[in-house]
Amino acid sequence: MRAIRYLALAGLIAAGSAQAAPVNYTLDAGHTMVLFSWNHMGFSNPTANLGGVQGTLVYDEAAPTKSSVEVTLPLSALDTHVPALDDHLKKPDFFDAAKYPDITFKSTKVAAAGKGKLNVTGDLTVHGVTKPVTLAVTINKVGEHPMLKAQAAGFDAVASIKRSDFGMGAYVPNVSDEIKIRITTEAIESEAYKAKMGGK
Repeated sequence: MRAIRYLALAGLIAAGSAQAAPVNYTLDAGHTMVLFSWNHMGFSNPTANLGGVQGTLVYDEAAPTKSSVEVTLPLSALDTHVPALDDHLKKPDFFDAAKYPDITFKSTKVAAAGKGKLNVTGDLTVHGVTKPVTLAVTINKVGEHPMLKAQAAGFDAVASIKRSDFGMGAYVPNVSDEIKIRITTEAIESEAYKAKMGGK
């Protein structure tokens, strides 16, 4: 009986260790939105989406501060729902997408910020300029995705930056310098995501 108890205890410890291990995830572009908004001359607050996200996440549910994330956002997928504005934002007085086709973010530090909350600091590169930015992150849910039958994790995040810090100060202050960022994302365990996407 003692041997059986030891085996059962060892099994529980092994199961706990497996659950505590960091998991490699791939961000699901189809369930990720990176929205940014600004004020236009005091009259309106337009919003744009940076789609086509490509990113990876290492998330340790037992030790979230050991987690990391790396994301690339192609400006080719910028969408304001106004084609003329899409074109204007890609021109040299704003993103200059021909010269700087991608926005990237790479985390450098993850800190606890209360129950279900994290502050994720990283290097944001826009318009060829890299600056530290902190995302206030809410952990929505971590567990098995009911449709994919795979481990998944979902997060929301918000941040605020000054576009002039990235060399894009055109039309300030009539068009606000402050840019508000709101992100929602689902990430799928990487091997399962590859299988879902046909190995891509």
